[in-house]
Amino acid sequence: MLGAVETLILAFTIGLTGALAPGPTLVATINSSLQRGWTVGPKVATGHALAEVAVFLMIALGLATVAEEHTAIVAAVGGSALILFGLLTLKGAKTATMKISQGDAASNPYIAGALTSVANPYFWIWWMSIGSALLLAELRDGLLLAVIFMIGHWGADYGWYTFVSTSLHRGRTFLSEVNYRRALAFCGAFLVLFGASYLSGAWSG
Repeated sequence: MLGAVETLILAFTIGLTGALAPGPTLVATINSSLQRGWTVGPKVATGHALAEVAVFLMIALGLATVAEEHTAIVAAVGGSALILFGLLTLKGAKTATMKISQGDAASNPYIAGALTSVANPYFWIWWMSIGSALLLAELRDGLLLAVIFMIGHWGADYGWYTFVSTSLHRGRTFLSEVNYRRALAFCGAFLVLFGASYLSGAWSG
């Protein structure tokens, strides 16, 4: 399997494809940034990460043993989900926007980050398909690589949400809508290609 550096880079890239996608966690960041400053981004990301700690423990302690008996199925589900999410990201990139919502700003960005994560069905779909398959693959090579995977994944979340909150707090958006859509399209294409490669490697192995 991959080494520590490769795992970190892969986890960051895969995580970025999820972080960039429009959703309730991004909305919570946007709605609060103008009022509370750039620190909203990392606070929301922290709440999001805390929710993912619980998911990580559930996968590591609960699914790892069962998955060992169904490696091929896990790989097939994970690879197929990567391709599906990639295609959906490519489709959504055509109309994606970062316009500021008119909703109320979250009173506590930590809670907002956690609640908008666990209340989002795509959060669970992602972790029960793509996330679990990749995490279990790293766990087979040791707990350290699994932890490195999570660090890389969280690096993408912290980087993106901090970028958004800092940009909005300063009164302008550094990332134009056109470039935002291009970034999403790139992420979608990456997911499709990586998913195909993942499936190919799983079947040949």
